Amino acid sequence: MTYEGSSVSLPYASAYASVYGSKMHYIEEGTGDAILFLHGIPTSCYIWRNVIPHLAGLGHCIAPDLPGFGHSDKPDIAYSIFDYIKYINKFIETLKLKNITFVMHGWGSLIGLDYALNHEKNCKGLVFYESFLHSLHGTDLSLPFQEQLSTLQECENSPDDTIDAALLIDKILPPQIMRQLSDVEMDCYRHPFVKGSSKPILQYLRELPKGNGNSHIDTLIADCSSKLSHCQLPKLMLYSVPGFITSIATIIWAKENLPNLEIIDIGEELHLAQETHPEVMGEAISAWMQAIEQTHGAKHL
Repeated sequence: MTYEGSSVSLPYASAYASVYGSKMHYIEEGTGDAILFLHGIPTSCYIWRNVIPHLAGLGHCIAPDLPGFGHSDKPDIAYSIFDYIKYINKFIETLKLKNITFVMHGWGSLIGLDYALNHEKNCKGLVFYESFLHSLHGTDLSLPFQEQLSTLQECENSPDDTIDAALLIDKILPPQIMRQLSDVEMDCYRHPFVKGSSKPILQYLRELPKGNGNSHIDTLIADCSSKLSHCQLPKLMLYSVPGFITSIATIIWAKENLPNLEIIDIGEELHLAQETHPEVMGEAISAWMQAIEQTHGAKHL
C-alpha cells in the first residue's frame, strides 16, 4: 500500500470492504483467527504499521481505516461514535471475522469494546491502550489532556467548512507524542483531509468527554465500564507514563475492577506509543497472546 502524496509504502496487502454502500479500506497480514486493530482519532491504520509485524505470525492481522480516515470513503454521516460502532460491526460481519482479539487505541477502544461486550462468544481477548475505560471526572483528566481540550475548544464550535482539517492535524498530533514525526509521517496523517471535510475530526472534538459526566458519550462509557467489570475475556492493558487519557487513577481503577487483567508499562509516552515504542508494544501483545493460547490449550488437555 502506498500513501497518496508521500513516498511511504507499507508491505501489507491492502483491500476494501463494502460497508453500507461505502468502501472501508484495510490492511492485512497473516492467517488464522482475527486480530483486529482499531485506531483512534485523528489517525488511521498507518498507526499500526510497526506493531503488526510482531503479531502477524499469531493470526490474521486486520487494521481498517474508520470512515473518513485513511483511504476509507467519507460517507454523508454525522461521524458520531455510534456511526463508527455501526460501521465496524458491519465490517466484522462482512469479513466474517471469528475468534477476534481486539487491539484498541483511544476512540477505537469504545468502538471495539461495544462490539466485544455484546458478542463475547466471538472474541478471544481484549488489548487496550490509552482507552476510555470508565467515566471520567475533572480530577481524572491528565494535565496534557486538559490543555488540549482548552486549546481546541474554539475549533470545536466552528462550522465544519471553516476549519482547515490538515492544519487541525498539525495542532492535535504533536502535543500527543514525545518525539517529532517526520514530514513524511505527518503527511500520511494529513492526506485524508488535504481536500476533505474536517467534519470527522470536529465531531470527535465535540464528543470528547469533558470530565462533567453529562454527555451521551459518558453514558456509553459508563455502560461499557459496567459490562467490562463483569467480562471474563482475557484483557491486556498497556499504559505509558505520563500518559494522555490514561491516568494513574484509571490504572488503579482497572486493577481493582477488571477481571482476568494483565497490565504492562510500555515506557515514556503521552498518547501515541505506536510511534515511539512499537517494538515494546508488539512484543508485549505477542507474549500475552501466546500465554493465553498456552493456557487455553492446557485447559483442554
